[in-house]
Amino acid sequence: MSANILWADDEIDLLRPHVLFLQDKGYTVETVNNGLDAVEKVGKKEYDIIFLDENMPGLSGLETLSRIKAIAQHTPVIMITKSEEEHIMEEAIGSKISDYLIKPVNPNQILHSLKKHLEGRRLVSERTSTNYQQQFGRLSMRLGDKHDTKGWAALYDEIVRWELDLSGSADPGMHEILRSQKSEANELFSRFVAEHYIDWVNGKGVDVPLQSHNLFKVKIAPHIQEGEPPLFMVLIDNLRLDQWRVLEPIIGQFYKVEEQGSFYSILPTATQYARNAIFSGLMPSEIEKRFPGKWISEEEEGSKNAHEDEFLADQLKRLGKNVKHSYHKITSQAQGRKLAENLGNLMGNPFNCIVYNFVDMLSHARTEMEVIRELAEDDAAYRSITKSWFEHSPLFDILKGIAEKGGRVIITTDHGTIRVTEPSKVVGDRNTNSNLRYKFGRNLSYEERDVLAIKDPAKAFLPRANVSTVYVFTKKDLYFVYPNNYNHFVNFYRNTFQHGGISLEEMIVPVVYLKPR
Repeated sequence: MSANILWADDEIDLLRPHVLFLQDKGYTVETVNNGLDAVEKVGKKEYDIIFLDENMPGLSGLETLSRIKAIAQHTPVIMITKSEEEHIMEEAIGSKISDYLIKPVNPNQILHSLKKHLEGRRLVSERTSTNYQQQFGRLSMRLGDKHDTKGWAALYDEIVRWELDLSGSADPGMHEILRSQKSEANELFSRFVAEHYIDWVNGKGVDVPLQSHNLFKVKIAPHIQEGEPPLFMVLIDNLRLDQWRVLEPIIGQFYKVEEQGSFYSILPTATQYARNAIFSGLMPSEIEKRFPGKWISEEEEGSKNAHEDEFLADQLKRLGKNVKHSYHKITSQAQGRKLAENLGNLMGNPFNCIVYNFVDMLSHARTEMEVIRELAEDDAAYRSITKSWFEHSPLFDILKGIAEKGGRVIITTDHGTIRVTEPSKVVGDRNTNSNLRYKFGRNLSYEERDVLAIKDPAKAFLPRANVSTVYVFTKKDLYFVYPNNYNHFVNFYRNTFQHGGISLEEMIVPVVYLKPR
């Protein structure tokens, strides 16, 4: 690789062999023997990287560094020094140097540092692509294996890890191969769910996964203890496993992961069903029976999740957790900031619940707003927006504040979302619901191969509007479209993020227990 290097050192003549070594490797190296000349050169020319001696007469290395950064903020600077004093090192690092080398340095040290900072991204990308190529066959064989619920969760986790690793790769071929493998995985997973779902929700068999309605009892309630630091359950609506993975390093600044896993969202993978199931500890039809008038059907006006705090209080009582608790639903920046400011008032509660609605709003906004569509064009962009939002959100301040006050946190979600790509025709009467990934109603006509059809909702603990109500759920990345104005809606909804159906992304979602560092 050809690169322009500036090397500032008052003993630069003694480093002539190092300069010649780099030139032999194809690098262009300019040298100066003082800080003022270095600053002057940086003001006139752009360099790919700068080597800077810390101990120079006149303008010191640290002073030179400060002036260089004022001119070329993003140019990597590698400081070279004879001193190992901690305060000098800390000051240099605080001034955003890229690396710190101790004299005497040999040519190979210099070369390694150059490659790390100039070619690191390319080398990592190439290595990742090579590793994936080597693992491709093994992953393909795993797709052909017969998996249980834990096996599918593990396979999805591996796919997500490769997806994140390859996101930094410039090799479009590897991206396409992984997309193909993920699509195949979703095809097989959809069949698996269609075959076993009714048994799961009825607790039949030995392979019953942890599902929405059992999440609180199994993963959250055991951590609610008097005398322990307060526990905060933070439910981020519509948070996929890959989105959690990009947030994890940020949150890891303040927390260490004590326990990390996943659970299966119930069907439909939609807020009204999955989240109410989490807070009540009941399936939808059981909620309807236990809380008359509190289950709002999709045909009725009003919020479908207006009673989560009541459901939560009832479940805590049933589980014998008679502790002081609070419930907060955040749907705006102002609400988030207010909660961040008032955290101190919650630290006396053994348990606090926070529902944070942003990711779900983002997915819906992407469907409805052209500008968001362009910003979140694909899964990688969707993850990037989620990360950027989180870093500048009140939720970041809330989590940081909880850690600083010694609180514990469980982060989870109600369901995920999938980028839909292929339409599936459906016909229903006027009372059929509008969701693109699931439908229920009478007289539904649909493509049998595209869906899981539940003709007896009682078996899946789903509310039944009348005796002929049928629920249908799309598989993999399909979405429902009516025949009327078919082409318009196919194009309008293609590549949007939807939920409600059966896919790895929607059903296998994270639950993580964190303790402050």
